[in-house]
Amino acid sequence: MAKIDAFFKLMSEQKASDLHLMVGCKPILRHHCQLMPIKYETIGDQECKNLLYEILTQNQIKEFEENKDLDFSYDFEGVGRFRANICMQRRGIEGNFRLIPSKIPTFEELGLPDIVKKLISFKQGLVLVTGPTGVGKSTTLAAMIDAVNRERKEHIITIEDPIEYIHPNKNCLVNQREVGKHTMSFQNALRAALREDPDIIFVGEMRDLETMSMAITAAETGHLVFGTLHTSSAHKTVDRIIDVFPSAQQPQIRTMLSESLRGVISQVLARKADGSGMVAVLEILVGTVSLANMIRDGKTFQIPSVMQTGKQLGMQTLDDALMKKVDEGIITPVEAYQYATNKNIFLSKMSPEDKSKFESEIPG
Repeated sequence: MAKIDAFFKLMSEQKASDLHLMVGCKPILRHHCQLMPIKYETIGDQECKNLLYEILTQNQIKEFEENKDLDFSYDFEGVGRFRANICMQRRGIEGNFRLIPSKIPTFEELGLPDIVKKLISFKQGLVLVTGPTGVGKSTTLAAMIDAVNRERKEHIITIEDPIEYIHPNKNCLVNQREVGKHTMSFQNALRAALREDPDIIFVGEMRDLETMSMAITAAETGHLVFGTLHTSSAHKTVDRIIDVFPSAQQPQIRTMLSESLRGVISQVLARKADGSGMVAVLEILVGTVSLANMIRDGKTFQIPSVMQTGKQLGMQTLDDALMKKVDEGIITPVEAYQYATNKNIFLSKMSPEDKSKFESEIPG
């Protein structure tokens, strides 16, 4: 048993999401978005290096020492998998670990709305889950892939960096590939995937032009493609994809995206009012004829209005989703205010004391 495993066990026991090991600091856990030092001595440079190197292979050590950065996954039987990053910074070596639970949560456990089930029912097209780092995109997508795995009989290929949730074959055949270990890049793996008879392709991160282009092409040519992007809203996701391409290619990409986009889920992670944990709050954009026309015509600024009028189709803005959680008592108005686009609408829900803290921030 590696010495660092004791910290991983503590993470699991305390239901923490992240562990940070840094020279000159005590080990730190992230619990419900709050950083909490562990009762342990301050870690020195050599101890931190020993803790981290103990769980690396010789090839990983070599890669880290050459590049000063390393992404990898680590399995601790009985506790779970960890998405890990080791890097160098001002004080010395640093390790950051995200706990990936061994059990994939269901739609019901995550509180995902029914429209998400419709988004995974398509035979072809592009479905994106977006949001900043650490808001649960991987967990939402794992639940979506697991639902497909249980309900359909198809071939699923995942391309991840690193592999996070493990998907055993249920009704589907699932092949999981890790960038750096099983393939050199997302682009290489996507190119190969199109020759491997897939029905569904999951792209762990659409981070560059070539990956985006190939994912859209795969969605257009009869595959259901799931992907993630680091964007803050559904309509900004559409703009981000288009803006990656050179101006001369954008009309073609607009057309391709308008025909292939089935939906965008943009999420944030908010603290529950009772302090028991976190809850995902989802903005949802569903592909429609009017949305396709807006994308094709370069009128993506009108997408928020489509979401407002498309509630009967399962669409919802982030503000509407936040308000629903507030009305249900799941999150507080103060918590919703932190993420809202129109912050005014949550002031009336606050206590007079809380309201007075925030009113000065609202223009006019």
